[in-house]
Amino acid sequence: MTDRRPDLRTVLRNSGYRRLFAAQTISRWGDTMNTVALVVLVFQLTGSGLGVSGVVIAEILPVLLLAPIAGAVVDRLPRVRVMVGADLARMALAGVLPLVDQHIVAVFAIAFGMSAGSVFFNPASASALPSIVTEDELVAANSGLWSAAVVSQIALAPLAGVLVAAWGPAPAFWFNAATFAGSALALTRLRLPHPPAPVSSSTWTVRVLEGPRLLIRDRLLRLLASVQLLAALSAGATSALLVVLAELHLGAGPGGFGLLLGAIGVGAAFGPFLLTRLTSNPRQPTLLFGPYLLRGLVDLILAATRNLPTAMGALALYGVGTSTGMVTYNSLLQAEVAEHQRGRVFAGFDMLWQSGRLASIALGGLAADAFGIQAVYILGGILLLIAGTIGLTGYKAIQTRRDSDKYD
Repeated sequence: MTDRRPDLRTVLRNSGYRRLFAAQTISRWGDTMNTVALVVLVFQLTGSGLGVSGVVIAEILPVLLLAPIAGAVVDRLPRVRVMVGADLARMALAGVLPLVDQHIVAVFAIAFGMSAGSVFFNPASASALPSIVTEDELVAANSGLWSAAVVSQIALAPLAGVLVAAWGPAPAFWFNAATFAGSALALTRLRLPHPPAPVSSSTWTVRVLEGPRLLIRDRLLRLLASVQLLAALSAGATSALLVVLAELHLGAGPGGFGLLLGAIGVGAAFGPFLLTRLTSNPRQPTLLFGPYLLRGLVDLILAATRNLPTAMGALALYGVGTSTGMVTYNSLLQAEVAEHQRGRVFAGFDMLWQSGRLASIALGGLAADAFGIQAVYILGGILLLIAGTIGLTGYKAIQTRRDSDKYD
């Protein structure tokens, strides 16, 4: 008789995981409210799509500028303190936002600052999780965090729209500030049973520069980084231009666009549930890189079909692929990367993803205008198929070499 595979109920018995789960879920409620309210506010102040794009840029730039520093901080300082500090800083900024919401420069500055807090919080959280749960619980633990985030977004985004329409953006910003306070409160009593290993007395500059080197020197991390970049170059454009696909290619209008987003959300919520039924092993290449192949096929289907139900079904599969891929990706990094390097590795992958996403959004818009929206999705699908193929073949080669080294 085999032991039962860990699931969400298993990891929720762990008090440390419950605290991290509660903190991130509560914070996600506020993030969802804030995202809707911020977009509405900026559009009201600027009256242009360019202004809304400026918010996206203001949220991406901190990752590009601060990720190497954040990774070094996460690997040097107590991770719980880093998370609590990031929450308190974001709480203060969210609380100030309603007081300056008529000044667009201040709004952009606060959006930048809140994103900067996330640059420190996210790698600290991802790096702390392996100290809370066992390796065979990582898939279940990451699945729980991902599912809670997606379900929160599906449930609260429409409510946020109603709230902002009725009372304006300010209540949503206050709510966001309160959720950061709740997250910080949940984390203050979190105790990591296995603190990070001692680090060398090298300077901060050396520790910061070490982050990119970690991704280059290690064969597995180098492979994962290549796959991540190709995926970002695809997903940035296809995600941003989904509204164009709905309008010009499917002829579905705003209502159809909402249905397409809903289909992705349903698939993304179901994916981790399915994953925990299939495996607790984060090192299965089919579940790690197969989702890229699935998402690539979906993009090609979207380029070919003009049928809304077909597109919705395909995007539900896309959501499944996205969520299962992210969970296995994070779980593998947590299992493979040394404790004292995780912060820099996760921050490096965040920077890589956002760099590719930003380039993809810019190039995708130009390609859509020059060659049509179908070309964007065809190219996006091809990039994802290449990413999945490189991942599967490269990971197999790495495993073969590791097996060979064991017997040499």
